Amino acid sequence: MRGKKLGGVLLAAAVAAAGLWGLTCLLVPKYTGRVVEGNFTAEYYREESPHDVLILGDCEAYENISPVTLWREYGITSYIRGNAQQLMSQSYYLLKDALREEKPETVILSISAMQQAEQSNETYNRMTLDGMRWSREKLEAILASRMEGEHLIEYVFPLLRFHSRWAELGGEDLTWFADRPLVTHSGYYMRADVRPAGTFPAERRRSNYEFEEKAYEYLDRIRELCEEEGIALILFKAPSLYPVWYDQWDMQIEEYAKAYGLAYLNALEEIDVIGIDFSEDTYDGGLHMNVYGAEKVSRWLGPVLQKQFGVPDRRGDAALSAVWEAKAARYDAEKQSQEEEFARLGYLTRFSGDETGASD
Repeated sequence: MRGKKLGGVLLAAAVAAAGLWGLTCLLVPKYTGRVVEGNFTAEYYREESPHDVLILGDCEAYENISPVTLWREYGITSYIRGNAQQLMSQSYYLLKDALREEKPETVILSISAMQQAEQSNETYNRMTLDGMRWSREKLEAILASRMEGEHLIEYVFPLLRFHSRWAELGGEDLTWFADRPLVTHSGYYMRADVRPAGTFPAERRRSNYEFEEKAYEYLDRIRELCEEEGIALILFKAPSLYPVWYDQWDMQIEEYAKAYGLAYLNALEEIDVIGIDFSEDTYDGGLHMNVYGAEKVSRWLGPVLQKQFGVPDRRGDAALSAVWEAKAARYDAEKQSQEEEFARLGYLTRFSGDETGASD
């Protein structure tokens, strides 16, 4: 009799747990509309093969480098673990999380996040952290980057945070369970529309240009972790015209790289070498590259990775080639689809010849 009661209790507990899990999956945001960035972190775990290059950072990482181009033209296997407004602390823990799965030969770190040590909006934390698999790294990432008013328990049990989403539920909340298409290409977020660079607000003077201590703390941690694992670390600045990358910031990164024997690749200073044309290689007026600009940056980056860092050409590996041929086919299909769709909507595209444009 006692065994039956215990079995009944365990069954009831299992049913309750399953019900809570189902409610949680139903109510958490799915990021299926215009804001898809909340899917980026989780997509990494769907990878089928390891990577020689891991790219970390904010939008200057995931919108400016094309892993498919690195593969197609140089045989370099790479993945971008990036998110909107990803902090240096989050990049550190995402690197530690990735090292549970694989060990890349080279890490490229976008250093634009050095200008912001603390998060300014809970949504950015959620988009980066919710998709991480549970581990010590996820727990520490939450503790390192949560804002005032954010509670650890709400990350452990997201239902506590999103229980009020009932009124917002739509069809995508149900179809998401059965169909979760990838929204990135090995972490790269593709945009094929064109919005030429224009004028920007005047550069504002700051009273203090020093990066915050916490930003340096996690830059040090990333460097030290790469040293421990025998991974080459490259500091990277994307060719973004705005927001301003101050000379004082650039000097600090140059000095840091020199002090620790690191490479610092500043694509902003190599615009002519890369061949970037800001009348057609950006989709948002010069803030980020579109797919054409990202492909140019990747063609510039590939030879550097191979000649200076010895990143191998893996195109002779039949198994890897099969994986990346499938990636390239999906990449090409989306690129063509976006070009056709943006042209139909009246956006500028590289091939449409449409001069009307549109704002985002």
